[in-house]
Amino acid sequence: MTVLSGQPLSLEEQKQLAVNITHVLSLYGSIVDSYIIEFFTDNLWGKLPYSWQAVLTDLPSPQLAAVLLEKGKPEEVCYSVVWPLSLLAFKATAHTLAFSRTPRGRGGMSATGRPEEFRENRCQSAKLNPLFRKHVKPKKQHEIRQLGKVVKKLSEITRCDQVVDIGSGQGHLSRFLAFGLGLSVTAIEGDGRLVDMATKFDRELVWALEKKQARRAKDPWEISLRGPSHVAGWVDPQAPWQEFLLLPQRGIDTAQSPMAESGPSPEAGATCDLPGPWKSIPPTAPWGGGRDVVEMGKPGEKGPGGWGCMAAAREEHRGSPDPFGSRGRGCVPNGPHPLYRPSRPMAVNPLGPLAEGRLLLTGLHACGDLSVALLRHFTRCPHVVAVTSVACCYMKLTTQEEPTPPGLAALPPPSTDRPEYGYPLSAWVAGLPGHTLSYKAREAACHAIEDYALRLRSKSPILRTHCYRATLEMLIRAADPAKRRLGVQTINKAHQLAFEEYARLGLQCVGLDPAAPLDRAYVDAMLAQQQNVVAFFSLALLLAPLVETLILLDRMIYLQEQGFQCQLIPLFNPSFSPRNLVLVAAKAGLDSALSTLAGED
Repeated sequence: MTVLSGQPLSLEEQKQLAVNITHVLSLYGSIVDSYIIEFFTDNLWGKLPYSWQAVLTDLPSPQLAAVLLEKGKPEEVCYSVVWPLSLLAFKATAHTLAFSRTPRGRGGMSATGRPEEFRENRCQSAKLNPLFRKHVKPKKQHEIRQLGKVVKKLSEITRCDQVVDIGSGQGHLSRFLAFGLGLSVTAIEGDGRLVDMATKFDRELVWALEKKQARRAKDPWEISLRGPSHVAGWVDPQAPWQEFLLLPQRGIDTAQSPMAESGPSPEAGATCDLPGPWKSIPPTAPWGGGRDVVEMGKPGEKGPGGWGCMAAAREEHRGSPDPFGSRGRGCVPNGPHPLYRPSRPMAVNPLGPLAEGRLLLTGLHACGDLSVALLRHFTRCPHVVAVTSVACCYMKLTTQEEPTPPGLAALPPPSTDRPEYGYPLSAWVAGLPGHTLSYKAREAACHAIEDYALRLRSKSPILRTHCYRATLEMLIRAADPAKRRLGVQTINKAHQLAFEEYARLGLQCVGLDPAAPLDRAYVDAMLAQQQNVVAFFSLALLLAPLVETLILLDRMIYLQEQGFQCQLIPLFNPSFSPRNLVLVAAKAGLDSALSTLAGED
């Protein structure tokens, strides 16, 4: 739940917390807004109070972790020198105001630093059916199992088993929700290549079940034979809720699902036209091609990779105009797989008629404004009864100051005179002085403070990377002052290289002479300040949870301004999955029920 010091926060307490955080960030925002690669060019160390410099200079990495980043009991922290009260207050405030990230009632960490479910095999969760571990990294195994149980509980509480997974990627969560937990799932993903992969993985799971049935093998895991439906399309946070409902209605006819056939079919290339930016899952390509992903075609193309069918679903949206202006042609269905029972057998619309639909939205690490879209559609669409949202990539949120953040494609013109941005959402936070968050601050909120503390504890060689990059920035600007903050991330395993080799590769990346001679004394003087670079980055990282807390507070307050209950639950192990806070909201009276969602594992 949303707690500080173990107690749930009321709405008024949440508002006061937002006030306190904005005040702290207004005082120390210059730290979290700084780019560590400009440590030397902008003299970041010199901008710290002198008393802070005196105690942090050359402080060993393990001690930085113990006395700064880790939240230990005051009597257990050992200081080698007396710290200034201002630095102690800075540390205490940062720890106190941030949301707790420790899950309730969960198992601890194994000796390898992984959750207990990975004690026997560091790559395979002992608590997840092997069928759902294939193609899934350990971190994702941990996440889909934990979030899946919360979605299942919420489904039972709201009596709604229709789940829409927004930003579903390769379908790992959708697959677990549908096959593993028996929910009716529509998975929406903007990247058609990932939709193709999800379809392929669904098919592999059904074939594995078929083999087990043929062997009459006993399986201790209970598996549903109802798989997810996949839709390729973008969810617009500013679109009216009626348009949002149209998108999942364009799901694949479950009779044409990839599980509707047990092997390659001569009809696998049959598709039909669907104008507009949506694409249902494409018919399966023959398996002899040796490719994992069917290449995407252009709108209206036929054959593998062209936008698929399900245009007939538009007719299910009775009383609404056809926004795409034309009718598509139907598909040629194949017979159902002998093991596969579709969510809506032979139905065109996997969510059922619009008038009867009740939906539960979920999103696992939906990036930027996509997590905002879940909340907006939850508040505005009468058919959405509940939502679970695990956010990430806060730097991709749109703001009034940065309507198109770096790395985000330009958005279409807003449909209203007052464009809506990803942050802030609530009227309360929008009215607070100093509520604005820079791109760099939002990017810092995506870092893993627990992981960095482990690196400090172990004196990891990776720690030298920031000093390398800051030194390289000095060399780049000395050669060409117009070149600033250029990406050199293509240097693989930079921390294992001598600086001379790193500098050669870095200069080459930005179009400068890699053979330019280096002033050895000048370079060595900067490299000698590695611990100061590490200390400054640790200060910025200490503020990162405050930025994340403010963003999530804004979302919680927004939901309550709209009249809905919500809770923020630390669900995943934070050392294993840093973005571990799940926002849960529902439209029914769920005060006591919401508190049980993150119970014992």
